Order: sequence, then structure tokens, then C-alpha cells
Amino acid sequence: MRSLAVLSLHTSPLAQPGTGDSGGMNVYVRELVGALAQAGVRTEVFVRRWSADLPDIVDVEPGFRVVHIDAGAVDLAKEQLPTIVDEFADGVAAHLGRNRDTDAIHANYWLSGMAGHRLKHELSLPLVSTFHTLARVKADTGDDEPDARVAAETSVIGCSDAILANCADEVTQLVELYGADPSRIEIVPPGVDHAFFSPGNRAGARSALGLGDHPVLLFAGRIQPLKGLTVAVAAFAELAESHPDAVLLVVGGPSGLDGEQELRAARSLIEACGLADRVRFVPPQPHHMLSTFYRAADVCVVPSRSESFGLVALEAAACGTPVVAAAVGGLRTLVDHGNTGFLIDSRDPAEYAAAIAELLDNPQLAAAMSAAAAEKSRYFTWSTTAARLRRIYADLTSRALVTCA
Repeated sequence: MRSLAVLSLHTSPLAQPGTGDSGGMNVYVRELVGALAQAGVRTEVFVRRWSADLPDIVDVEPGFRVVHIDAGAVDLAKEQLPTIVDEFADGVAAHLGRNRDTDAIHANYWLSGMAGHRLKHELSLPLVSTFHTLARVKADTGDDEPDARVAAETSVIGCSDAILANCADEVTQLVELYGADPSRIEIVPPGVDHAFFSPGNRAGARSALGLGDHPVLLFAGRIQPLKGLTVAVAAFAELAESHPDAVLLVVGGPSGLDGEQELRAARSLIEACGLADRVRFVPPQPHHMLSTFYRAADVCVVPSRSESFGLVALEAAACGTPVVAAAVGGLRTLVDHGNTGFLIDSRDPAEYAAAIAELLDNPQLAAAMSAAAAEKSRYFTWSTTAARLRRIYADLTSRALVTCA
């Protein structure tokens, strides 16, 4: 395997996670491509130009390059991006046509999948697809997506030479909801950078953040209904009387059409419950800086309605912070219920509050879960992910391409 084209049409590995549409997928692409580059796979990441002052090419590190493709107005709304997929694919094809040594295409998210599907046939290259989220899964949890997205995902799944799943739950979703061929699905979990995300001194982390010796809860991620900030705030409110000195940190910014509305709903609930002086909103942070917040927290709360994997939960665990999370998607793989944290199989804030209180009130249990969480996280590394993918890419280059049904 010599060279790889990674498609990330709608969001860039150079963007700040937690702002706009930047989140776990940005981290996934950046860390994965970095690990591939270190393993000797030259990789170009193709991103739609989202700001007029971006250079055509950014060399991130040896073997890792970001290429900005002109496709539509730079300020085009995400909802309009399907209209410029062909323009994006044209730009990628023109670039790849000048550099004829690409061995495979790896598309991330359904928009990139649409472009990758076309490029696969035009360039006769194997297509690997990672969806990160699936429309039919989101619909099951109340987040409806356009029928056009479902049709596009179905088409890309039907023609991908390999489909990457983060966990066994995602395999089931791909097969049962989209009729995916199980023989073409590969479970390849993401990793975590243990050089940054590892257990550390809690007192030192709290001092750096201006926190004292009191219970600290953490919500980290984009603010949108899917991520469940209002559930975290309501759970915190349930603890207000029993833990009057507790503080909730919210790290992240509004995302998507409903982001500002979710933020307003959370702030209204905070005001109604008289918690304004105990909830601290923190703007999106450089990725490596999140480790300080994880180490400062007693508990990381991840109440997502759906989650293909859940990098926040993995990073928190790597820092030795127990996680109280929704029992959905990849979170069921990351959180070992009763051992590294708790899984909540409902949207009831009282159930989240009860699990959080169990950790706050039982230091021995919290310490045991902290150690177990850090230990489990060691099995997830980006170098392992990259090694697995190198084998998949290499295998695909020696096979006949899958044809559309």
C-alpha cells in the first residue's frame, strides 16, 4: 500500500473540534491519517474549501497532506452540500489525475461516500467507506434525515469494497437497516492518543482550570439535541440538593440547525433551577487540551441519543475518568457497565443522577472504576487502527472491485 485518498468533504481535520460541524470525525481523520503516514502510507485528505484564505495544499506532516477543493460558495450551509458533491468529485478527480499513484479511496460520511462512489468507477479504485452516523439510526432516535440521504447511504453501502464499522452494534445496523453484505464489513475501532490522554494529577488539573476541591462533572462535545446537553443539565439539577458544591463543566459550542436552540434550552433550564453559578460554559478547546478537563472531572457524562463510537467516552476513560453514558451504539462497547462506568438505558435524568451520585458518594468505587477505565482504554490505539486498515487497503488492491447491484 503506497498512497491513499481520504475524502472528508464537509469537515476538515484542521478545524477546531467542537465548533460548527467539527467533532469526533475530525479527530478520527486527523489521528488516523497521522498514524497511516507514520506507517509509510502517503495520504492526501480532500476537503471542500470552507474559507477563502485557505491554501490549496497544507502539508501537516511527512506523508499527510490536506488538499482544499473548490466546490460551491465557501459559506454554503451544510444542508446545501449535496448539491455540490459532483463539483467536489470533479476537483478530486482532476487532482488525482495529475498524481496517478493512488491505490484506494477512503470516504468519510455519506456526502464523501457519494463522491467516492463516483470516483471509484471513474478511476477504477477500491472504495472504503466509514459513515460515522447513519440516517436510519438517527431516525430511530428522533433525528429525522432526508430520504435522499438514506438513498445515498444505501447506494454507497451496496458498492463499497469495504465498509468500516466501529463496533458490533454498527455491523448489525448496517446489515439490518441497509442490507449490507456482512462479508464486506470490517470492525475497526478508532483509537486514542495516550501521549495526551492518560491519567494525571486531578488537583493539578483543577488548579489549572480554576476549580477547587469539590465534585466536578463534565459534558464535552458539540451542543445539539443529539448529544443530550439538556439531559446532562437536568441530571445535574437532580443532584443540586445532595451535592450543593458540585460544578458542571460544558465544553463545546452550538452545532447544526438546532444547536443554538439546544443551548438556549439548556441555559433556560439552568436559570429555572437556580444553577447559573454552578454551570460553567467553556468554548471549544484544542483537542489535546481536553485532557486537562477529563483529569479534573469526577465523572464524564455522555447522554447521546445515538453514537457510532464515542471518542469523548474513550478519551475520558484513558484519563482515568469514569463515564456515565447512554446505552447506545459504540458506547456499549467502550463502557463496561459497573466496571469502568455506568450505562443508562433511558433518557430519564434521574437515572443519570443516581449513577453519578453513586460515583461521587463512593470514593473506593470511583477509584476502582478509574483504574479499570484507564486499563481498558489501552487496547485502543491509533497505530493498531492504522495497521488494521493497511491490511484491508492492501487486500482490496489485489481483488476485483465490487460492482453496483
